[in-house]
Amino acid sequence: MLVLTRKNGESIKIGDEIEITILSSKNDQVKIGIKAPKNVEVYRKEIYDLITSENQHASKDISSLLPFITKNKE
Repeated sequence: MLVLTRKNGESIKIGDEIEITILSSKNDQVKIGIKAPKNVEVYRKEIYDLITSENQHASKDISSLLPFITKNKE
């Protein structure tokens, strides 16, 4: 993990197209702004983890039905 120190108004670049700017910090919260291309999905980590978990759960449900789907096609 890369650890950087930034002040309000300072930015971090990720590649050529993503820029993260520290907008403000107060107490234990930091407000950040993210500039990224529209095709790059940006999520809070807890939301990303929830989406990933739901996708894995859904794929397991479908894979358990595959024997029945292929059996009915014969």
